[in-house]
Amino acid sequence: MRDVAKSANAAFSQAGIDFPPPIGGLLKRSFDIVGSLAGLVLLSPLFLMVALLVKLSDRGPIFYGHKRIGRGGRIFACLKFRTMVQDGERVLAAHLAANPDAAAEWAATRKLKSDPRVTRVGQVLRKLSLDELPQIINILQGDMSLVGPRPVVRDELEIYGSAAVYYLKSRPGLTGLWQVSGRNDVSYDTRVAFDRHYVENWSMVEDIRIIVKTVPAVWMSRGSY
Repeated sequence: MRDVAKSANAAFSQAGIDFPPPIGGLLKRSFDIVGSLAGLVLLSPLFLMVALLVKLSDRGPIFYGHKRIGRGGRIFACLKFRTMVQDGERVLAAHLAANPDAAAEWAATRKLKSDPRVTRVGQVLRKLSLDELPQIINILQGDMSLVGPRPVVRDELEIYGSAAVYYLKSRPGLTGLWQVSGRNDVSYDTRVAFDRHYVENWSMVEDIRIIVKTVPAVWMSRGSY
């Protein structure tokens, strides 16, 4: 954890930038708190239904906390409804070792269109983005924002190169430009460009616009798998 934070500070120093406060300041944080509290109340019946489906699917844990890089390089547990089998890392390693095409796809995008780890219930949840609903809790805790760059793992942040400083200025988002602009149908370089553009041009109006566009994007399942 300390190594990532030190690397983040070094990246800002190299770019000649003082480590900044989160973009949007108090206005964005207040919007996040109000929006996430409203979401928890309004979506509580859906939360309970999804939790029951996950539990009945294979009797494993309901939630999964994956380590992601937050603002300033701080590592946090990004919460999701569990969509994978419990020994997912072993299943993935065996699949990539046996399938060169899948290994190349994983190296390029860190995702697989046909992921052997995903359960049947998980496939539906991912298609509708329902697996990400628990991240509302991350928003309340201050680890994430309603809108921002998609949270990444350490290996992904290295792919950002010099653009990592822009990612590290913002709290990762439940939704963002990538999610409403094709999601997995766009290249990783384009995703990085979206994150940089968002941070450099942040406004409350843009956050609201992205949230509004998220609804049809999720409904039509554009680029989700």
